[in-house]
Amino acid sequence: MVILTSLFFIFGFVTWLNGPLIPFFKLACELTESQSYFVTFAFYIAYFVMAIPSSFLIEKVGYKNGISLGLLVIAVGALLFYPAAEARTFGLFLIALFVMGTGLAVLQTAANPYVVVIGPRESAAARISVLGIANKLAGFLAPLLLTSLVLSNIGDYSADKIAVMTSVQKESALDLLALQLQTPYMYMAGIMLVLAVLVKFSPLPEINLDDEGQVAHLSIFKQIKEAFRHPQLVFGVITLMVYIAAEVLAGDSIGGFGKQLGVYGDNGSFYLKLTSFTMTAMVVGYILGITLIPKYVSQVFALKASGFLGLVLVALIVILSPKIMIQLPGLPQLPLIIILVALLGLANALCWPAIWPMALQDLGGFTKIGGAILIMGIIGGAVFPLFYGLLADNINTANIAAGTVATAKSGNQLAYLILIPAYLMIVFFAFKGHKYRKW
Repeated sequence: MVILTSLFFIFGFVTWLNGPLIPFFKLACELTESQSYFVTFAFYIAYFVMAIPSSFLIEKVGYKNGISLGLLVIAVGALLFYPAAEARTFGLFLIALFVMGTGLAVLQTAANPYVVVIGPRESAAARISVLGIANKLAGFLAPLLLTSLVLSNIGDYSADKIAVMTSVQKESALDLLALQLQTPYMYMAGIMLVLAVLVKFSPLPEINLDDEGQVAHLSIFKQIKEAFRHPQLVFGVITLMVYIAAEVLAGDSIGGFGKQLGVYGDNGSFYLKLTSFTMTAMVVGYILGITLIPKYVSQVFALKASGFLGLVLVALIVILSPKIMIQLPGLPQLPLIIILVALLGLANALCWPAIWPMALQDLGGFTKIGGAILIMGIIGGAVFPLFYGLLADNINTANIAAGTVATAKSGNQLAYLILIPAYLMIVFFAFKGHKYRKW
């Protein structure tokens, strides 16, 4: 558990750097709203593409070696940020993010089934919640560290200041901005290499999920076919996909939304730190999970509550006026709907810990391939943010064309409507979907 908790901290740190990177790349690489969300697409599509190969790899080399290899791949992705920043080319940044996502796909494919099976099933959600706290604590720290140590001067690159620059001055300024990413990602690569060596020589035990010999004689394709005979797994994959969409949007869109609403703070970079608000809400949710599951509430009840809370929050985000402000101690005045977007983190926190054991229940020897297929559900984090960006762009363009920019709700606000079907699916899986054992 200590080793796994450390790994989940790494997962969180690497993953939740994407939030501040979206508005950063939008500025540095001169992108539209929808183009900037290719940051999440490149990162999360790697999970879908690499989950099954990762399962095959882990079957060949074992869990411990698989985790070590995953860390090495993340290090390679981090190293690719150096030439990408040197060239200030968005395509190279996306390749680097895809490579990092590939490394995380290997790590997640190994680690999540591991957590489920090393103790009692009924307390699996509590164990995953412990790991989730480490993950989201890293998610809280990552935007703060990146912004404070590297991007603290991003306020010098406001639209007004760039508008008065000559083309040569603008190119030079944006080149310098992009180069600021090189140092932190080189440090990250070094840390990953050290961790890969430490895991290789750690006492992490191997586990055998196929102790009855159900799977050993089957090809990977037959394993997938057999796994899909289990309805609880298929519904679990769909539920995980839409939950990941909600989690990624809550964490990665809040910065851009805050910037649009004029949340800048004293140094002009406060909006880059808003991802930490979502992570804080998720940590609160995980603490509730550890405290309440399974002693006071079941993981099924936790998932039901999460789905309903998400529906209520999305409705309020879309309905309320962005002019309603709230003052929190030590912070600039914030629109209430920004706080509600952050609170989606609370609704999302217990979804991952609950969905995994519920979807893998009664899979026996097919638990490993089931875990890999569940990892493929992370594609929701790749696709939904793109839809969000496109919808936001189209509504904003329509508002401009109609001359209603000052009075109409922005596309960024209304685009959160795409999360309504996501939370409805979570509610369905909690009430019915996880119970089915035959088609």
